[in-house]
Amino acid sequence: MPAPYQEIAADIRRLIAAGDLKPGDRIPSTRALVRDYGVAMATATKALTALQQEGLVHPLPGVGTVVGPAPRQPGSGTAGRRGLAPSSTGRAAGSGSSGVLHPAPGLLSKEEVVRTAVWIADREGLGALSMRRMATELGVSTMALYRYVGGKEALVLQMVDVAIGEFPMPRQEPAGWRAVIEAAARAQWAAYKKHLWLASAVSIGRPQVLPNLLPHTDAVLRAVGGFGVDANTSMYAAITVFGYVRGVALNLESEAHAEQDTGLTADEWADQQAGRLAELIVEQDLAGFRALTEPDGFEFDFQLDDLFEFGLGIVLDGLAVKLQRLRTPLR
Repeated sequence: MPAPYQEIAADIRRLIAAGDLKPGDRIPSTRALVRDYGVAMATATKALTALQQEGLVHPLPGVGTVVGPAPRQPGSGTAGRRGLAPSSTGRAAGSGSSGVLHPAPGLLSKEEVVRTAVWIADREGLGALSMRRMATELGVSTMALYRYVGGKEALVLQMVDVAIGEFPMPRQEPAGWRAVIEAAARAQWAAYKKHLWLASAVSIGRPQVLPNLLPHTDAVLRAVGGFGVDANTSMYAAITVFGYVRGVALNLESEAHAEQDTGLTADEWADQQAGRLAELIVEQDLAGFRALTEPDGFEFDFQLDDLFEFGLGIVLDGLAVKLQRLRTPLR
Protein backbone atom coordinates (compact mmCIF):
# COMPACT_ATOMS: atom_id res chain seq x y z
CA MET A 1 0.00 0.00 0.00
CA PRO A 2 1.46 3.39 -0.98
CA ALA A 3 2.51 5.78 1.76
CA PRO A 4 0.21 8.81 2.27
CA TYR A 5 2.69 11.19 0.66
CA GLN A 6 2.88 8.92 -2.39
CA GLU A 7 -0.90 8.94 -2.74
CA ILE A 8 -0.97 12.74 -2.62
CA ALA A 9 1.83 12.97 -5.18
CA ALA A 10 0.02 10.47 -7.41
CA ASP A 11 -3.19 12.51 -7.32
CA ILE A 12 -1.36 15.68 -8.34
CA ARG A 13 0.59 13.76 -10.96
CA ARG A 14 -2.69 12.54 -12.50
CA LEU A 15 -4.10 16.07 -12.60
CA ILE A 16 -0.97 17.25 -14.43
CA ALA A 17 -1.08 14.34 -16.88
CA ALA A 18 -4.78 14.96 -17.60
CA GLY A 19 -4.15 18.64 -18.27
CA ASP A 20 -6.29 19.79 -15.36
CA LEU A 21 -3.15 21.44 -13.99
CA LYS A 22 -1.23 23.16 -16.78
CA PRO A 23 2.34 24.53 -16.80
CA GLY A 24 2.48 27.60 -14.61
CA ASP A 25 -0.65 26.69 -12.66
CA ARG A 26 -0.31 26.83 -8.91
CA ILE A 27 -0.79 23.51 -7.15
CA PRO A 28 -2.29 23.19 -3.64
CA SER A 29 -0.07 24.46 -0.84
CA THR A 30 1.13 22.12 1.89
CA ARG A 31 -1.41 23.64 4.26
CA ALA A 32 -4.20 22.99 1.77
CA LEU A 33 -3.02 19.39 1.41
CA VAL A 34 -2.98 19.02 5.21
CA ARG A 35 -6.58 20.18 5.31
CA ASP A 36 -7.84 18.18 2.31
CA TYR A 37 -6.05 14.90 3.02
CA GLY A 38 -5.96 15.04 6.82
CA VAL A 39 -2.20 14.43 6.94
CA ALA A 40 0.65 16.00 8.86
CA MET A 41 2.56 18.98 7.47
CA ALA A 42 5.66 16.82 7.03
CA THR A 43 3.69 14.38 4.85
CA ALA A 44 2.35 17.16 2.62
CA THR A 45 5.82 18.66 2.32
CA LYS A 46 7.26 15.27 1.38
CA ALA A 47 4.69 14.90 -1.40
CA LEU A 48 5.61 18.24 -2.95
CA THR A 49 9.30 17.49 -2.56
CA ALA A 50 8.84 14.21 -4.45
CA LEU A 51 7.12 16.04 -7.30
CA GLN A 52 9.89 18.65 -7.37
CA GLN A 53 12.53 15.95 -7.57
CA GLU A 54 10.69 14.51 -10.59
CA GLY A 55 10.78 17.94 -12.23
CA LEU A 56 6.98 18.13 -12.41
CA VAL A 57 6.69 21.23 -10.22
CA HIS A 58 8.90 23.96 -8.87
CA PRO A 59 8.59 26.77 -6.29
CA LEU A 60 8.01 30.25 -7.63
CA PRO A 61 8.77 32.99 -5.07
CA GLY A 62 5.77 35.14 -4.30
CA VAL A 63 3.37 32.71 -6.01
CA GLY A 64 3.77 29.21 -4.60
CA THR A 65 4.57 25.83 -6.11
CA VAL A 66 3.64 25.73 -9.79
CA VAL A 67 3.53 23.10 -12.52
CA GLY A 68 6.63 22.68 -14.62
CA PRO A 69 10.37 22.16 -14.12
CA ALA A 70 12.44 24.87 -12.49
CA PRO A 71 13.87 27.31 -15.05
CA ARG A 72 17.49 26.71 -15.85
CA GLN A 73 19.75 29.17 -14.08
CA PRO A 74 22.28 31.16 -16.09
CA GLY A 75 25.69 29.61 -15.91
CA SER A 76 24.39 26.34 -14.51
CA GLY A 77 26.06 24.33 -17.24
CA THR A 78 25.20 20.66 -17.61
CA ALA A 79 24.20 20.40 -13.97
CA GLY A 80 21.02 22.32 -14.75
CA ARG A 81 20.39 23.44 -11.16
CA ARG A 82 21.44 26.53 -9.25
CA GLY A 83 24.62 26.13 -7.30
CA LEU A 84 25.95 23.02 -9.11
CA ALA A 85 29.29 23.38 -10.77
CA PRO A 86 29.99 20.69 -13.40
CA SER A 87 33.44 19.16 -13.36
CA SER A 88 35.40 17.93 -16.33
CA THR A 89 34.06 14.43 -15.67
CA GLY A 90 30.42 15.55 -15.82
CA ARG A 91 29.94 15.05 -12.05
CA ALA A 92 29.14 17.96 -9.79
CA ALA A 93 32.36 19.30 -8.35
CA GLY A 94 32.96 18.20 -4.80
CA SER A 95 30.35 15.41 -4.95
CA GLY A 96 32.82 12.59 -4.57
CA SER A 97 31.76 8.98 -5.08
CA SER A 98 28.54 9.41 -3.11
CA GLY A 99 26.92 11.52 -5.82
CA VAL A 100 25.87 14.16 -3.27
CA LEU A 101 25.63 17.54 -4.95
CA HIS A 102 27.31 20.59 -3.41
CA PRO A 103 27.00 24.26 -4.33
CA ALA A 104 29.76 25.96 -6.20
CA PRO A 105 31.37 28.62 -3.98
CA GLY A 106 29.90 32.09 -4.33
CA LEU A 107 26.69 31.10 -6.15
CA LEU A 108 24.53 31.22 -3.05
CA SER A 109 24.42 33.97 -0.45
CA LYS A 110 23.46 33.92 3.21
CA GLU A 111 20.82 36.54 2.48
CA GLU A 112 19.27 34.36 -0.23
CA VAL A 113 19.09 31.40 2.14
CA VAL A 114 17.42 33.43 4.89
CA ARG A 115 14.99 35.13 2.50
CA THR A 116 13.99 31.75 1.08
CA ALA A 117 13.36 30.46 4.60
CA VAL A 118 11.16 33.48 5.36
CA TRP A 119 9.28 32.87 2.12
CA ILE A 120 8.56 29.25 3.06
CA ALA A 121 7.46 30.18 6.57
CA ASP A 122 5.20 32.95 5.25
CA ARG A 123 3.48 30.52 2.88
CA GLU A 124 3.29 27.39 4.97
CA GLY A 125 4.23 28.16 8.56
CA LEU A 126 7.37 27.60 10.57
CA GLY A 127 6.53 23.92 11.00
CA ALA A 128 7.09 23.34 7.29
CA LEU A 129 10.64 24.66 7.47
CA SER A 130 13.50 22.20 7.56
CA MET A 131 17.05 22.18 6.28
CA ARG A 132 16.10 19.45 3.81
CA ARG A 133 13.19 21.51 2.51
CA MET A 134 15.47 24.52 2.18
CA ALA A 135 17.97 22.46 0.22
CA THR A 136 15.22 21.36 -2.16
CA GLU A 137 14.04 24.92 -2.73
CA LEU A 138 17.55 26.20 -3.36
CA GLY A 139 18.81 23.23 -5.38
CA VAL A 140 21.78 22.47 -3.13
CA SER A 141 22.76 19.73 -0.71
CA THR A 142 21.44 19.92 2.84
CA MET A 143 24.94 20.00 4.33
CA ALA A 144 25.87 22.96 2.16
CA LEU A 145 23.33 25.15 3.95
CA TYR A 146 25.13 24.81 7.26
CA ARG A 147 28.05 26.79 5.83
CA TYR A 148 25.76 29.77 5.33
CA VAL A 149 23.39 29.82 8.29
CA GLY A 150 24.39 27.09 10.75
CA GLY A 151 21.58 24.83 11.96
CA LYS A 152 17.83 25.42 11.93
CA GLU A 153 17.85 27.25 15.28
CA ALA A 154 20.40 29.73 13.99
CA LEU A 155 18.47 30.08 10.74
CA VAL A 156 15.21 30.92 12.54
CA LEU A 157 17.02 33.55 14.58
CA GLN A 158 18.25 35.20 11.39
CA MET A 159 14.75 34.96 9.89
CA VAL A 160 13.30 36.78 12.91
CA ASP A 161 15.87 39.54 12.60
CA VAL A 162 15.18 39.97 8.87
CA ALA A 163 11.42 40.06 9.45
CA ILE A 164 11.70 42.67 12.22
CA GLY A 165 14.16 44.65 10.11
CA GLU A 166 11.45 45.31 7.54
CA PHE A 167 9.72 47.53 10.12
CA PRO A 168 12.33 49.84 11.69
CA MET A 169 11.69 52.67 14.09
CA PRO A 170 10.99 55.95 12.25
CA ARG A 171 14.06 58.02 11.52
CA GLN A 172 12.43 60.99 13.18
CA GLU A 173 11.01 59.74 16.47
CA PRO A 174 7.70 61.30 17.53
CA ALA A 175 7.62 63.72 20.43
CA GLY A 176 6.64 62.43 23.85
CA TRP A 177 7.38 59.19 25.67
CA ARG A 178 3.99 57.68 24.89
CA ALA A 179 4.17 58.35 21.14
CA VAL A 180 7.63 56.73 21.02
CA ILE A 181 6.38 53.54 22.69
CA GLU A 182 3.32 53.49 20.41
CA ALA A 183 5.60 53.72 17.37
CA ALA A 184 7.68 50.77 18.57
CA ALA A 185 4.61 48.68 19.41
CA ARG A 186 2.92 49.39 16.07
CA ALA A 187 6.09 48.58 14.12
CA GLN A 188 6.27 45.20 15.85
CA TRP A 189 2.55 44.61 15.29
CA ALA A 190 3.00 45.30 11.57
CA ALA A 191 5.85 42.76 11.44
CA TYR A 192 3.70 40.14 13.17
CA LYS A 193 0.83 40.76 10.77
CA LYS A 194 3.03 40.29 7.71
CA HIS A 195 4.88 37.25 9.06
CA LEU A 196 2.32 35.19 10.97
CA TRP A 197 4.94 32.71 12.24
CA LEU A 198 7.01 35.47 13.84
CA ALA A 199 5.24 35.73 17.20
CA SER A 200 5.84 32.06 17.95
CA ALA A 201 9.52 32.37 17.02
CA VAL A 202 10.42 35.05 19.57
CA SER A 203 10.73 34.64 23.33
CA ILE A 204 10.24 36.82 26.39
CA GLY A 205 11.84 34.58 29.02
CA ARG A 206 14.93 33.93 26.87
CA PRO A 207 15.16 36.99 24.65
CA GLN A 208 17.23 36.64 21.51
CA VAL A 209 19.88 39.21 20.69
CA LEU A 210 18.47 40.64 17.45
CA PRO A 211 20.23 43.64 15.89
CA ASN A 212 17.05 44.87 14.20
CA LEU A 213 14.93 44.60 17.36
CA LEU A 214 17.37 46.31 19.68
CA PRO A 215 16.51 49.83 18.40
CA HIS A 216 12.84 49.17 19.24
CA THR A 217 13.74 48.18 22.79
CA ASP A 218 16.21 51.04 23.10
CA ALA A 219 13.51 53.53 22.12
CA VAL A 220 11.19 52.21 24.83
CA LEU A 221 13.99 52.26 27.42
CA ARG A 222 14.81 55.88 26.58
CA ALA A 223 11.14 56.86 26.73
CA VAL A 224 10.70 55.26 30.15
CA GLY A 225 14.08 56.51 31.33
CA GLY A 226 12.81 60.05 31.07
CA PHE A 227 10.87 59.42 34.27
CA GLY A 228 14.09 58.84 36.17
CA VAL A 229 13.15 55.30 37.22
CA ASP A 230 15.62 52.54 38.08
CA ALA A 231 17.02 50.05 35.60
CA ASN A 232 14.74 47.16 36.66
CA THR A 233 11.62 49.27 36.16
CA SER A 234 12.81 50.37 32.72
CA MET A 235 13.45 46.79 31.63
CA TYR A 236 10.16 45.47 32.98
CA ALA A 237 8.31 48.29 31.23
CA ALA A 238 9.96 47.43 27.91
CA ILE A 239 9.28 43.71 28.37
CA THR A 240 5.65 44.41 29.29
CA VAL A 241 5.07 46.33 26.08
CA PHE A 242 6.87 43.72 24.00
CA GLY A 243 4.97 40.92 25.72
CA TYR A 244 1.60 42.59 25.18
CA VAL A 245 2.16 43.03 21.44
CA ARG A 246 3.45 39.48 21.03
CA GLY A 247 0.59 38.06 23.12
CA VAL A 248 -2.08 39.52 20.86
CA ALA A 249 -0.06 38.64 17.74
CA LEU A 250 -0.01 34.96 18.68
CA ASN A 251 -3.68 34.91 17.64
CA LEU A 252 -2.95 36.07 14.09
CA GLU A 253 -1.66 32.75 12.78
CA SER A 254 -4.23 30.59 14.56
CA GLU A 255 -7.05 32.81 13.26
CA ALA A 256 -5.70 32.59 9.71
CA HIS A 257 -5.53 28.81 9.99
CA ALA A 258 -9.04 28.61 11.46
CA GLU A 259 -10.46 30.68 8.62
CA GLN A 260 -8.63 28.56 6.07
CA ASP A 261 -9.70 25.27 7.65
CA THR A 262 -13.36 26.18 8.25
CA GLY A 263 -13.95 28.60 5.40
CA LEU A 264 -15.54 30.97 7.93
CA THR A 265 -14.40 34.42 8.97
CA ALA A 266 -14.42 35.25 12.68
CA ASP A 267 -17.71 37.13 12.23
CA GLU A 268 -19.30 34.23 10.33
CA TRP A 269 -18.18 31.79 13.00
CA ALA A 270 -19.58 34.07 15.73
CA ASP A 271 -22.92 34.23 13.89
CA GLN A 272 -23.13 30.44 14.04
CA GLN A 273 -22.64 30.54 17.81
CA ALA A 274 -25.19 33.28 18.43
CA GLY A 275 -28.15 30.96 19.01
CA ARG A 276 -26.36 28.81 21.57
CA LEU A 277 -24.97 31.89 23.32
CA ALA A 278 -28.48 33.35 23.66
CA GLU A 279 -29.68 30.09 25.24
CA LEU A 280 -26.86 30.05 27.78
CA ILE A 281 -27.42 33.69 28.73
CA VAL A 282 -30.97 32.79 29.71
CA GLU A 283 -30.16 29.40 31.29
CA GLN A 284 -27.34 30.75 33.47
CA ASP A 285 -28.88 34.19 34.06
CA LEU A 286 -25.74 35.98 32.81
CA ALA A 287 -26.64 39.56 33.67
CA GLY A 288 -23.56 41.10 32.08
CA PHE A 289 -24.27 39.53 28.71
CA ARG A 290 -27.97 40.25 29.02
CA ALA A 291 -27.26 43.95 29.54
CA LEU A 292 -25.37 44.00 26.24
CA THR A 293 -28.33 42.66 24.32
CA GLU A 294 -31.05 44.83 25.81
CA PRO A 295 -33.06 46.55 24.58
CA ASP A 296 -32.12 46.41 20.89
CA GLY A 297 -29.66 43.55 20.71
CA PHE A 298 -25.89 43.80 20.28
CA GLU A 299 -23.54 43.24 17.37
CA PHE A 300 -19.86 42.96 18.19
CA ASP A 301 -17.49 43.42 15.26
CA PHE A 302 -14.36 41.72 16.59
CA GLN A 303 -11.10 42.73 14.92
CA LEU A 304 -7.61 41.88 16.14
CA ASP A 305 -6.39 45.30 15.00
CA ASP A 306 -9.00 46.96 17.19
CA LEU A 307 -8.14 44.69 20.12
CA PHE A 308 -4.45 45.56 19.70
CA GLU A 309 -5.08 49.31 19.75
CA PHE A 310 -7.56 49.08 22.66
CA GLY A 311 -5.18 46.99 24.76
CA LEU A 312 -2.17 49.12 23.90
CA GLY A 313 -4.03 52.14 25.22
CA ILE A 314 -4.75 50.33 28.49
CA VAL A 315 -1.13 49.20 28.85
CA LEU A 316 0.17 52.74 28.33
CA ASP A 317 -2.45 54.28 30.60
CA GLY A 318 -1.38 51.93 33.36
CA LEU A 319 2.29 52.52 32.63
CA ALA A 320 1.75 56.29 32.85
CA VAL A 321 0.25 55.96 36.33
CA LYS A 322 3.01 53.62 37.48
CA LEU A 323 5.86 55.77 36.16
CA GLN A 324 4.39 58.98 37.53
CA ARG A 325 3.97 57.37 40.94
CA LEU A 326 7.62 56.26 40.94
CA ARG A 327 8.76 59.69 39.83
CA THR A 328 6.82 61.36 42.65
CA PRO A 329 6.79 58.93 45.60
CA LEU A 330 3.63 59.07 47.70
CA ARG A 331 4.15 60.61 51.15
